[in-house]
Amino acid sequence: MVPSERSSNEGGLVRNQQTLASTVTCSGVGLHSGQSASITLRPAPPNTGIVFVNRSSDVDAYLPVSIEHKIPTELCTAIKGNGFQVQTIEHLLAALSGMDIDNAFIEVTATEVPVMDGSAAPFVRLIQSAGIVSQERKRSFLKIMAPIEITDGSKRVRIEPSPTPRITYSIHYDHPLIKTQTYDYDCSVGTFENEIAEARTFGFLQEVQALWARGLGKGGTLDNTVVLSGDGIVNQSGLRFDDEFVRHKILDLIGDFSLLGMPFIGHIVADRSGHALHTRLVQQILSQPDKWVLLNVETSEVAVHASPYSTPRQPAVALQAS
Repeated sequence: MVPSERSSNEGGLVRNQQTLASTVTCSGVGLHSGQSASITLRPAPPNTGIVFVNRSSDVDAYLPVSIEHKIPTELCTAIKGNGFQVQTIEHLLAALSGMDIDNAFIEVTATEVPVMDGSAAPFVRLIQSAGIVSQERKRSFLKIMAPIEITDGSKRVRIEPSPTPRITYSIHYDHPLIKTQTYDYDCSVGTFENEIAEARTFGFLQEVQALWARGLGKGGTLDNTVVLSGDGIVNQSGLRFDDEFVRHKILDLIGDFSLLGMPFIGHIVADRSGHALHTRLVQQILSQPDKWVLLNVETSEVAVHASPYSTPRQPAVALQAS
């Protein structure tokens, strides 16, 4: 069944697709592997989407960001296909989505995206240094027409109709600095930059050794993770926001929803959710085309997933992890 298609100016969301104006790179370590890693962002033609390119072998292979390539992982989001995989992609994808970048190639030299400072802010600055250009194709949106919900015990995530894209997220932890936090986010580039991008990943001190024993978190430090002790935080720099924890969960959700393949128009309501439920909701949305419509679809709009180097390579501007 093909979902109905509409051309719409609802919510002022009609815009052209966008890509980067130049090529940029950054380097750091992988949060879970602890290994050195770098990424290079390159412009891509209209309708390409976001595509990872494996540069760790003699032959380049490319892997489109798509829910069909999602693989089960713990504590991060990962995709696999065409002979390679890449994990901990959610912060970078959140930055690209939050900055309205529709088409880009992401060269990777390792199996993990560098964690940088644990937020999306370094990637936002990288995108800003590259510049953003409009392309000669309209951006399509997936508009939710009926509610879709995923539950797992006390955890749930739901998307329902809304005239504009919104996220309401609630978390509950038995810790004096968190307890119950709820945040309402109206999706926009400016709001993402100012309210979401700086929020860092977090974890609990008593869980660190258990993660190491399982081969996870090897690259985690106080420079890229907010670490909670029994009654406070270990980081001397303190928090960037009083509710940094729930803001980071929204950041993760934005990155995970990149696997949908296009921006959504709807209201996501999440409670005690996480990567697994986020991506299950993406799967459920795509499996129920009777509950959404596509807006601003051009008849020629077909994902091309072009060869990564159908456009000339350009020198990269480097940004190192602090």
